[in-house]
Amino acid sequence: MSYLSRRDWLKAGGAAAMIALGGARAVAAEDKPKKERWLLGINTSTIRPANLETKVAAAAKAGYDAVELWNNDLSAYEKDGKSLEDLGKRVKDSGLAVANVIGLWNCMPPDDADKPETFERLKKSMKQAQQVGAKHIAAVPTPDRPDMDVLWVAKRYAELIDLGREFGLGVAVEFVGFVRGIHTLGQAAAVVAEADRPEASIVADTFHVYRGAGSFGAAKFLSGSIFAIWHVNDVPNQPERFKLRDADRIYPGDGILPLAQLLKDLWANGFRGPLSLEMFNAEEWKKDPAEVAKTGIEKMRGVIAKSGTGA
Repeated sequence: MSYLSRRDWLKAGGAAAMIALGGARAVAAEDKPKKERWLLGINTSTIRPANLETKVAAAAKAGYDAVELWNNDLSAYEKDGKSLEDLGKRVKDSGLAVANVIGLWNCMPPDDADKPETFERLKKSMKQAQQVGAKHIAAVPTPDRPDMDVLWVAKRYAELIDLGREFGLGVAVEFVGFVRGIHTLGQAAAVVAEADRPEASIVADTFHVYRGAGSFGAAKFLSGSIFAIWHVNDVPNQPERFKLRDADRIYPGDGILPLAQLLKDLWANGFRGPLSLEMFNAEEWKKDPAEVAKTGIEKMRGVIAKSGTGA
């Protein structure tokens, strides 16, 4: 913004100064459209085994926008006599959002007779997510079996979405590359389409896209609005694809995955994040959580820079 000193004001005259000031205001930063950027998050699996307060502090210090929490950590927090509402407030006061909680496992019982007991268990997890102010909770199509039908999974998923509404919570389907059932991005997209619920969405993961033998190119055919969140990580060239474990995940940009192109495709289709760093690397767990969080956001920003998309 242009700056007018008192001397300049008097020299120019009030009317002229008002014109100058008005022009300056027109180009003030607050009047300009804000530049779009990626929202960045960190999954707290990346900085185990620190306690939740330490994880939140590390994420905030590094400059993330959001965190993803785990139900087992939330249960342990409650067991210690601590308040999940207070934890949610701590997250918010730190300038962060809870983008997602992981999650709902064994949430799609094959037998309808098992639904009441299963859903009562799931309600407890959803309640925890609600208490910390989460936007989503992830639902993994399990118990796993090779003959999982997409239409059947979509029906169960729709029921979970309806259940989540009771808690003001979005339920996002998360595919896992290890399983025999729903293990690719394309299958997850079909589940979302057939669930026929406006809130339906996907938690996608670069590791699982690769491990599940799916196509990264599938992302270019999907609207960005279908994604609740993308877990971002990388893999080394060894071990080979079908021998990879969660523990083999490495920082984005340090491996072989086509992450820059993926971000180009996601950006073009309207997705703006969160991109959430998720690793289970035991070597990183030995380090200071703040150091890991800082390295992680720098690595993600490096991939973003290569992609030429929003910073």
